Amino acid sequence: MDKIDLHDFRFSGGPQLGEIPDLRQLDAADKAEMLMSGVDVEERERAGTYLQVDHGRVHCKSLQPGVEILDIKDALKKYDGLPGYFWTQVDKDKDEFTRSAAENLHGGYFVRTEKGAKIAEPVQSCLFLKSDMVGQNVHNVVIVEDDSELHIITGCSVAHGSKGAAHLGISEFFVGKNAKLTFTMIHNWADSTVVRPRTGGVVDEGGVFINNYVLLKPVKDLQSYPAIRLNGRGAVARFNSVIVAPKGSYVDSGSRIELNAPDTRGEIISRTIASGGTIVARGFIGGNAVPAKGHLECKGLILGGGIIHAIPELRGAMDGVELSHEAAVGKIAQEEIEYLMARGLDEDEATSTIVRGFLNVDIMGLPKELKDVIEKTISESQKDMF
Repeated sequence: MDKIDLHDFRFSGGPQLGEIPDLRQLDAADKAEMLMSGVDVEERERAGTYLQVDHGRVHCKSLQPGVEILDIKDALKKYDGLPGYFWTQVDKDKDEFTRSAAENLHGGYFVRTEKGAKIAEPVQSCLFLKSDMVGQNVHNVVIVEDDSELHIITGCSVAHGSKGAAHLGISEFFVGKNAKLTFTMIHNWADSTVVRPRTGGVVDEGGVFINNYVLLKPVKDLQSYPAIRLNGRGAVARFNSVIVAPKGSYVDSGSRIELNAPDTRGEIISRTIASGGTIVARGFIGGNAVPAKGHLECKGLILGGGIIHAIPELRGAMDGVELSHEAAVGKIAQEEIEYLMARGLDEDEATSTIVRGFLNVDIMGLPKELKDVIEKTISESQKDMF
């Protein structure tokens, strides 16, 4: 991993698109890139949309009662700086990337559900990098109030043919009592993009936080390690990730769960494929209360070279905590290929079938149209794997 010099990127100035009332006005190439990250410009079956291009918001609206969607700058004005929320889950002095986001905020989304609101359709957001060598600072705050439910699909993407870009994203999550947040992030970057998300969150009594992460396209350098604290009795957190690193990609990705209250449960499940690139797959579950249960599962395949470094960590700080993990890195078993070939598939078809089964996204509980997008992306990515 090379050191990232933020001075290589432009964090101020440059063209601004202005407001885009109808996302169908976007050019075809940009719409195609957004679709591959799960963003539907038609806004069908969506509860609302937030779109930022480079340094500014271009589209922001709620389409259903019970959910509020604002640009983070507008939310800071409306709610007097969002005391108790803004910069409470991530340390603004953690590193140069958090400091950049704190000192020069470009935008980001604020999403809040009303107490008891069950938002059936997902809110979609897209943080898009269009200009060459642009640096983007965003800060997102999501508040799911007591007894409410919400699904957010975040598609982060870069324009086709980008010569380089940097995305620095702060995200803070607050899940109330008996509330549920499903957060699905699909990264559709390019081999010249550097990415530094910094994420933290807290879950209250009986709350559920489900985080799905999908990265199937090349990225130059990505580092992500979201941390969730289960502070209320019976709170649950689950992280599911599917990551592919082709040649030239460096991905350092993981998740952290702190079980801080009785009857809490945490699960981290990751599937990684190195097809020439490097993946550092991290996972941490800390048991700080009883009874509490946690399980960490990291499985990786190496296809055509590359490196996978799995780092599973468990820390029990109380008598009676139940924590487990399993980690495996290897190749596709020859007997599995031969089994499928004996049933009429050629070797490439057999290998492709095994890979698709390994990168199973059914556990994520995604809407059908989003599963279809991911399946299409997996099919395209397989062309580069073999």
